[in-house]
Amino acid sequence: MIVVHHLNNSRSQRILWLLEELGLDYEIKKYQRDPKTMLAPSELRAVHPLGKSPVITDGELMVAESGAIVEYLVGRYGNGRLQPAAGTPERLRYTYFLHFAEGSAMSPLLMKLVFDKVENGPMPFFAKPIARAIARKVKDGFIMPNIRSQLDFLEAELGKSEWFAGGEFSAADIQMSFALEAAASRGGLGSQYPRLAAFLKKIHARPAYGRALERGGKYDYAS
Repeated sequence: MIVVHHLNNSRSQRILWLLEELGLDYEIKKYQRDPKTMLAPSELRAVHPLGKSPVITDGELMVAESGAIVEYLVGRYGNGRLQPAAGTPERLRYTYFLHFAEGSAMSPLLMKLVFDKVENGPMPFFAKPIARAIARKVKDGFIMPNIRSQLDFLEAELGKSEWFAGGEFSAADIQMSFALEAAASRGGLGSQYPRLAAFLKKIHARPAYGRALERGGKYDYAS
């Protein structure tokens, strides 16, 4: 039995979605973020030394990292589903976006989250003006231009095909979902990106996505 070690409001939600798309049986072990720090609980370290989610176990096998989990599940249980045929241009795009999601897309979004906390978080009154000025300078000069550049790129890519890997929905779209949901929530994905907005609307309407939400629990990025 596949067991998903699922942290609320995290990348593990898309693993639940993938499992639903594949129609596989699985169990969920749920973990809750600390409401003050928003960090994962220490109990996850008993599953993986880094104490992060997602992690899955499949029998005696443990797999961590979203991209590795997606590749493992699709490769072992997909039977050709959710990935283009090997040797095709679509397969190359599939591989690219499967890795782009974490390798490129999430970095500036995570940096924005950190510097938002620096700018708005509690601190001694005498430090606030300096911290806020530094945070704004980094965001305005580096973080937001990088986010906009990536969103411009992704908007253009969805002008080439309906889905990220081509004309068919694939696991690359599942892998890309979290970055785009995060961008819609806190990264400036607005009406100037109609194709990306339409992508989010389409994935949120998929029955398997809805089933994953029902099983995984509250997920703030699904709006």
